[in-house]
Amino acid sequence: MSTELRRDVLPIEGAADPAPGRLPILHGIARPGFDSAVAPYPDMARNLEYGRPTTLLPYTMQDSYTRQRSSRELATLVLENEVLTATFLPGQGGRLWSLVHKPTGRELLHRNPILQPANLALRDAWLAGGVEWNLGATGHWPLTCEPLHAVRLSAPDGTPVLRMYEFERLRRVLTTVDAWLPPGSPTLMIHVALHNPAQTPTPVYWWSNMAVPQSPDVRVVTPAERAFHFDYSAQLKLVDFGDRNRTDGDHSYPARFPAAADFFMDIPVGERHWISALDKSGSGLVQTSTDRLIGRKLFQWGVAAGGQRWQEWLSGPDSEYIEIQAGLARTQLEHLELPGETTWEWVEAYGLLEADPAAVHGTWAEARDAVAGALERLAPRAALEAALIETQRFGAAAEDAEQLHRGSGWGALEVAAGSLAADALRPFGSCDVEQRPWLDLLRTNRLPISDPPASPVTGPKWRALLETSADDWHALYHLGLLRLADDDRAGAREAWTRSLAEQPNAWAQRALAHLADSSSEAADLTLAAHRLLPGLRELTIETLKALLAADRAADALDVISTLSPADRAHGRIRLYNAQAALATGDIDQVRLLLDEGITVDNLREGEASLDLLWHAAHPDQPVPPEYDFRMSGS
Repeated sequence: MSTELRRDVLPIEGAADPAPGRLPILHGIARPGFDSAVAPYPDMARNLEYGRPTTLLPYTMQDSYTRQRSSRELATLVLENEVLTATFLPGQGGRLWSLVHKPTGRELLHRNPILQPANLALRDAWLAGGVEWNLGATGHWPLTCEPLHAVRLSAPDGTPVLRMYEFERLRRVLTTVDAWLPPGSPTLMIHVALHNPAQTPTPVYWWSNMAVPQSPDVRVVTPAERAFHFDYSAQLKLVDFGDRNRTDGDHSYPARFPAAADFFMDIPVGERHWISALDKSGSGLVQTSTDRLIGRKLFQWGVAAGGQRWQEWLSGPDSEYIEIQAGLARTQLEHLELPGETTWEWVEAYGLLEADPAAVHGTWAEARDAVAGALERLAPRAALEAALIETQRFGAAAEDAEQLHRGSGWGALEVAAGSLAADALRPFGSCDVEQRPWLDLLRTNRLPISDPPASPVTGPKWRALLETSADDWHALYHLGLLRLADDDRAGAREAWTRSLAEQPNAWAQRALAHLADSSSEAADLTLAAHRLLPGLRELTIETLKALLAADRAADALDVISTLSPADRAHGRIRLYNAQAALATGDIDQVRLLLDEGITVDNLREGEASLDLLWHAAHPDQPVPPEYDFRMSGS
């Protein structure tokens, strides 16, 4: 058969898509909790210190989802040849959801049987399963639960190419993912291009995150003898990897270890870059790339109660998985500098690798040699280099590329502003309702007043326009956001103070709390914002968090007493209610809430709140499975 690219639908039990919140994310990403001196390479030490964003503007949270699931049909884009069927979800960050090896009928990925958002991404909502494309900053990218644009292109030989793309607004990088299956190819080909359209450099981060099934006999094989190990409770440290003589066991078999852990592979310079997860028969998924993508990683949830609970939380029962990953840097704690007006690109290949099982499960040297040889036969290194050159000749069959899926209007807005060049092979179409206030600013030099405020933007063009025109509370509020995005905290404070002087508003009041010098001041300001806008649940949750951080549990309980029954029943608010009761010594109320049940739909990865509450209320009883999300086993 010839290669086919088609639209289809995926029937699945899933929660509703998370809606964007109203409150922009003002905080950034904290510095890693260890000294960069642990890095044995000068560039790694520098990258550990570089590029952490001080704010996640212009994005808002995506925490409105629940765990109530119903039958859904998701739009899919499917590539298929004689060997592989690849299914993508353009509405969920372009994720590769499934990769089936047709001769054997084998699914090579962890294909999640449910669609369940959970709080693991920079904006909260994230999905487990498949292959996630992950750009931006340490964490899962802002568009992981957002739609991407998609068009049909063609390779020079006529093979259809699926192009997915979007303007990522945190780093202001044009992100492109091309996928194609040459006729008869045993590997899915992926081309990634990151383009910085600005004249100034920007920090970047990329990881292709592959979820694959876990079983006791799965071994992760990669061309490294050492790895940087992080176990969610201690320092990053360099350890031997794949050594069966280690006193703590052979880390290349993830299912043999109780705790969650990251292993960032220390692949020697000059080695081909690849990673695989192979079962007892010596077969499984392999991923390789051209040399731009130097990092490889294993993530395991661990087989302790907390790791098992997390996997059930994300994928339902009997869905154990690990992730093997590939990135631009050695670790996910690093950011690299992408120069202005520059494009970085590479090609990846994904397929079923089969090697001698005795070698795969033999010594580490035998395993590495067997997989390296099988990989060269499956996807020669030179073939990937040739494919990278060939991607420059991708084009549209007609004058305009056929649109297969629509993303956001933010790219169209940046084209209108002159910050992004129009491109017939990456058409952004027209702006949507969200972008219209900013189009008005472009056309009239006035940002229309609206309450709630317009969706935030970042970028020098927008700041320059507002610096000369902002004179009402709404424009001044946005000017403050733009200044904060540029790390101009004093300027942000001045703009928000003027916004409040023009008109009392919860938005600037809440923003000023972010700049507070103490937890007490932050609580006062956030509480004042809540009183101006008591019906906004996400602001209520922020207020309760701020009050608890300031040791004002009684005030938190007072706020809860004024809430509607629906808000009081919300899982996160019930959790804060129990924490406030504990802080005031009302242990009976804590036990009552726990016994009735507290389900926090957006429980954060690594958050120990539920098990700590349980230990406080029932010190002599083990943590029940529904409350045990401990990552470290401690």
